Amino acid sequence: MNLADAVAAMGSGALTEEHLRLHVFPLFSKTLARPGIYLANHSLGRPLDQTEDDLREGFHLWQSKLGDAWDDWTDEEHAHRSRLAQLIGASRADCIVPKTSAGQGLRTVLNALGGVPRVVSTVGEFDSVDVILKQYAAVGRISLQLVTCQGADGGIDLSELMEMICDGVDLVVISQVMFMTGQVVHDLDAVAEQCHRVGARLLVDAYHAVGVFPVDVARMNADFMIGGSYKYLRGGPGAAFLYVSPEALLSGLRPIDIGWFAKEQPFNYERPDPPRFASGGDVFLESTPPVLTYYQARAGQQLTLQLGVTRIREYAMDRLGRLKRYLADAGIEAEGGDGGHGAFLTIETDSAVSLAGMLEDEGITTDARGRFLRLSPDYLTPDSAMREVATALASVRTS
Repeated sequence: MNLADAVAAMGSGALTEEHLRLHVFPLFSKTLARPGIYLANHSLGRPLDQTEDDLREGFHLWQSKLGDAWDDWTDEEHAHRSRLAQLIGASRADCIVPKTSAGQGLRTVLNALGGVPRVVSTVGEFDSVDVILKQYAAVGRISLQLVTCQGADGGIDLSELMEMICDGVDLVVISQVMFMTGQVVHDLDAVAEQCHRVGARLLVDAYHAVGVFPVDVARMNADFMIGGSYKYLRGGPGAAFLYVSPEALLSGLRPIDIGWFAKEQPFNYERPDPPRFASGGDVFLESTPPVLTYYQARAGQQLTLQLGVTRIREYAMDRLGRLKRYLADAGIEAEGGDGGHGAFLTIETDSAVSLAGMLEDEGITTDARGRFLRLSPDYLTPDSAMREVATALASVRTS
């Protein structure tokens, strides 16, 4: 059974473990044959069997058509951008610019800003964002101010960030879901409003949000968004994106990070001086793209869209809630599983890294970031596995 038929067979109601086992689990037969329990879905999403076939399709075009494959590859690029636009609520597919990493998207924005832009961000951003911002500041390419958005009660507090968004600030960079704790940053539309009031732009890192719960970048009014398919979209590494809002495109913003695909008609090989660029978001395209990533990301995007992010979120909340209860019954306190968090639970402990290693020895894959052990069941995780995880974690903690 193919992907579309499998999803159709489940109907439009709430997801259930019974229906998922019957219709969706077979779509992942190869990765589910792997022994052990996988709770690192927040890190690397498990691929569908179809992904291998999709990659083979992209490769076969190369093998059979050689240079004539570009028409098909370009069609797949457009489909890839259209699916991502749907997933983030973008009004236009050309606002999606394929990138090989979210960090590449951030650098594209930084390099497009003139002078030495003033950038405000938080200390809770993912390592790639953090190191890029700090290195740009170290070499004098940006002026950087980092703030905390952690409140005294442990929740998200944007008051310090909002105070720093003042005249002279050019860019604000913040995550929609914090990678270490899983906390959702609400009110990003208010952050965008404050940015625009003082002439700044907002860049949102939505890597831990896209595919987890509905994202509406247009309603958020963000100028830029970065993310990718590595985690919840099951598209593997290299299939990331930069969103550039229609307003930012109309503002005359012009990137430095470009190549021949940003030209008006790249395959005509004309070389006017100054160059004539493509319209809309295509002006942000670079040199010859890694076309197989479009095929690599296809099945995960399709499944997410066909299942529906809202249904996925409702079922994920059930999984997270169950695991949280099983852990509590074992005497283990975990955070997450509510509207204020993304797709994983966290257990805060000084021994987070060692616990992840001990669980791996028991055949349970998790991970740790700093003091936080991260546990992420998904719609491929049966209830029995989560009960086993709670028992195993209680055992290794006392060993």
